[in-house]
Amino acid sequence: MKNNLDDVGFEEIDHTADWAYRVWGRNLEELFTQAILGLYTLAGAKFASGEKIDREIEVRGIDSESLLVATLNELLHLQTMENLGVETLDFFQFDSTLLKAKLSLKPLQEWIKDIKAVTYHNIAIKPTEKGLEVTIVLDV
Repeated sequence: MKNNLDDVGFEEIDHTADWAYRVWGRNLEELFTQAILGLYTLAGAKFASGEKIDREIEVRGIDSESLLVATLNELLHLQTMENLGVETLDFFQFDSTLLKAKLSLKPLQEWIKDIKAVTYHNIAIKPTEKGLEVTIVLDV
């Protein structure tokens, strides 16, 4: 599965033991946004009808990579514990070690792929000619 808008996007890639996808964006905010979109798309998330729930999250990391892993794991926690998915998000504070965002959440009707966690396995945000890219490995 692939979402490719040239400068931003994601695609599923082969991985021997777990499940992985590559994400790219022109900057860190776009990279995180595509990582979230990729997680939901590849997991087969479908929203149920129902009220939107607005919530703010604050996630910290020691660097951009740990912040990305922590953010995606926070969203997996919302899916696992509350059956909620992110319909929209608005970053209102964002740097390499801190993310604060307003989330618009909705109940999930479907989540096909069982994902235990986002891992730190070989995670490295790398600069490219068009911006940044990272490969994210999921423990399934």
